[in-house]
Amino acid sequence: MRQLALFVALFVLTACSPAAPTVAPHDGHGSDDSQAVPYDALFIDSMIVHHQGAIEMAQEALQKAEHEELKALAEAILSTQQAEIDQMRAWREAWYPGLPATEGLHIHMGDMSVAPDDSRPYDLRFLEAMISHHEGALAMAQDALQKAEHEEIRALAEAIIATQQAEIDRMKEWQILWYGE
Repeated sequence: MRQLALFVALFVLTACSPAAPTVAPHDGHGSDDSQAVPYDALFIDSMIVHHQGAIEMAQEALQKAEHEELKALAEAILSTQQAEIDQMRAWREAWYPGLPATEGLHIHMGDMSVAPDDSRPYDLRFLEAMISHHEGALAMAQDALQKAEHEEIRALAEAIIATQQAEIDRMKEWQILWYGE
């Protein structure tokens, strides 16, 4: 009987103690949940993963693209997004040292790779994938404009919106010009 009571007591203590921090964005409004993960950390973790996907797609485009304009765009994506990754990593370390990696935001990120070989030209498949990918970044950046705590994140979000919307517009023009789509 005494062992049963000890078991129940240990079970209750274990069940009531926090095992790991929750991964809920901090809204900054009256929440006293010290376990909540700050929105900016979630954004940074998500956007780094998202940018890494774009970099992988751009590296592939440098090898496979037919149009020189597309290769130039891929170079620009590599340069811009790697610089943004480096900046976000520096902010992450400065603002949230010791905070474990998060699951990130639960926002659709768009395509993370070019569709596998099919009868359509690689450049068309790349355009479709990167447009979708950039649209995911726009959604994340627009969310950050409303929710980010740090002005630097809001400024980055504005830059992402401006740069990637211009790239989307250019890629859509190429779809029409090159493929009539």
